[in-house]
Amino acid sequence: MIQKLQYKFIAIAMGSMALVLILLIGSINIANYMHVNETANARLSILAENKGHFPDITPGSFRDTMPDENSSSQSFLTPGKPQTDDDNVKTRKPHPTLSQETPFETRYFSVSLANDGSVISTDTGKIAAISSADAVFYAQTLYSKEKYSGYQEHYKYRAVTFTDDSGAECILYIFLDCERELNSFHSFLTVSILISFIGLLLVFILVVVFSKILVKPVAESYEKQKRFITDASHEIKTPLTIIDANTEVLEMENGENEWTMSIRKQIKRLASLTEKLVFLSRMDEEGTTLTMADFSLSDAVLDTAQPFKAVALSKNRKLSLDIEPDMTLHGNEASVRQLVSLLLDNAMKYSSEESTIKMTLKSDRKNRILKLENEADGLTAGNYNILFERFYRPDASRNSSTGGYGIGLSVAQAIVHAHKGKITAKSDTGKSILFTIIL
Repeated sequence: MIQKLQYKFIAIAMGSMALVLILLIGSINIANYMHVNETANARLSILAENKGHFPDITPGSFRDTMPDENSSSQSFLTPGKPQTDDDNVKTRKPHPTLSQETPFETRYFSVSLANDGSVISTDTGKIAAISSADAVFYAQTLYSKEKYSGYQEHYKYRAVTFTDDSGAECILYIFLDCERELNSFHSFLTVSILISFIGLLLVFILVVVFSKILVKPVAESYEKQKRFITDASHEIKTPLTIIDANTEVLEMENGENEWTMSIRKQIKRLASLTEKLVFLSRMDEEGTTLTMADFSLSDAVLDTAQPFKAVALSKNRKLSLDIEPDMTLHGNEASVRQLVSLLLDNAMKYSSEESTIKMTLKSDRKNRILKLENEADGLTAGNYNILFERFYRPDASRNSSTGGYGIGLSVAQAIVHAHKGKITAKSDTGKSILFTIIL
């Protein structure tokens, strides 16, 4: 149990750290990519507004006379829907990443196409890596696919329409080389992921080391608690045995009466409680396992449940059994019988008067499913897995009258977990409660 607690602490700590790093590194890289795109779009806008060229720049003119990025004498194309022309030119503030050096450090090329896709002209004077044939291939490929903006390899492109000297409408494809920016982005992305992974690894080592120190006091306290329960249970057995023997002597001398019957009843309750406490203490110990073997689950459940039919009749209830035959299980037969007994005993104590208790055992392709349903008073629809907590008693006055300690279902849960199974309790209608065991 302590080891599981340590594992949960490590998982929560590492999960939180990983989430923070993912959000942090993701945000930085998204912002970096958006910056690359924004800068490329700003340069493409200038080129598009000047028919594939940067305007002549004189000192001070670049920042004062740049046309509005939302206005142009050319229309920017979108798939299937060209924009209308707007000849108004307005002044605006340039993009903060642009300067008078921008035309000299930007690599780009352009291709003019007629409406039928034929080449009018090419301009590859500002880039060395692209020939005129390559430029034409890029432009005509995009034109045939009706693509007017985006990325082609590491070239960001945009298409605009313009009117030539003869009055014919043409299409100008402008390609901007973003290889350096994209390589820088990818390098930063790779390095940030690598550093994050190394950081997570270092944090994992630290968390593992410090988690042992953190859970050490809890482990010591838990070990003392288990030792106390085990020792106290053994110490209680001796006086209980003596009291039982003395009660038997009194009955032999004076006969059985209500006082000796009460003593025997309380001895039986205390003996049952100590056995359950010892069982839970042993199940909590690391490495403790039950002896497993193949046995007939159907026979074990049926044999254990049959005697409870008489108990149900004596309590003005009815027990209905629907057990699928010839079902086997690899497990501990004694503990499974104890599981069935605990569930039925709990149902007998807390089911409504004149109600029917239903127990079924079915199988699917992989699992054996044991269900127990009984009507009960004071329920509301919802999950009742809290019943498996030790010493949980939702109604203390009622439990005192029925003789419950709130530990029987905890034992049932420990048995199911020892068989790598799952147990749940819920009420769908608020009138009955259903226990489901999957083995």
